Amino acid sequence: MERWEPLGGGRILTSPRHRLTTDTLLLARFSLPRPGERCADLGAGCGGVALLWRLWGRPAHVRAVEVQEEAVRLLERSVAENGLEGAVEPLRGDLRDYKTLLPHQGLDRVACNPPYYPLGSGAQSQGRERALARHEGALSLELLAQCGRYALKTGGRLCLCLPVPRLAEALALFRDTGLEPKRLRLVQLDQTRPPYLFLLECRRGGRPGLAAEPTLLLRDETGADSPQLRKVYGDYWKGRP
Repeated sequence: MERWEPLGGGRILTSPRHRLTTDTLLLARFSLPRPGERCADLGAGCGGVALLWRLWGRPAHVRAVEVQEEAVRLLERSVAENGLEGAVEPLRGDLRDYKTLLPHQGLDRVACNPPYYPLGSGAQSQGRERALARHEGALSLELLAQCGRYALKTGGRLCLCLPVPRLAEALALFRDTGLEPKRLRLVQLDQTRPPYLFLLECRRGGRPGLAAEPTLLLRDETGADSPQLRKVYGDYWKGRP
């Protein structure tokens, strides 16, 4: 069943197959654009990152590229609901055709919450929508790097999140593609468990040098939401940070 949920001072339409996750909110915060930037959210789903960018950060324009028809339809309705026509542009398309979907060296920032697992690894997902979200098919890490190199201006930023076991792969791949890893933040559930997720920012044509930010804990010592997560959720529920 489709339903409207509060989002950053606006509303977003979700469905059982296309919904918001904590990873979406963390990536939106980590990759927040500067005012006036031109951006793209790749594999946008129902548009959580793209909509939060516009509601929180005021970029000039956001392309939200998604291959699944249902997700694009949800995003189109959310754009209209929030009065963001012309500011957030839903685009249905396969990123393997990135040269027709993205401007050549025309973007300041790109973000992506890519499929977490290479084909043939991890638990196999039931249903096409979940399989596309979890396993590389239409969007591999190599393809994401190609999209970023093609679409970003010199100095432009590519931001993504992935499970920690893929960190070494991502660092090597993006550096080899001309997208220098510059900023890293690990995410862990609580103090008793190791990090499970990383947030990474790469810069097109950037100089070597990676800055690690403090690890983001999702729960405090009592098991409740941490102050960092409460801030993200507070911004999500209440509006602009």
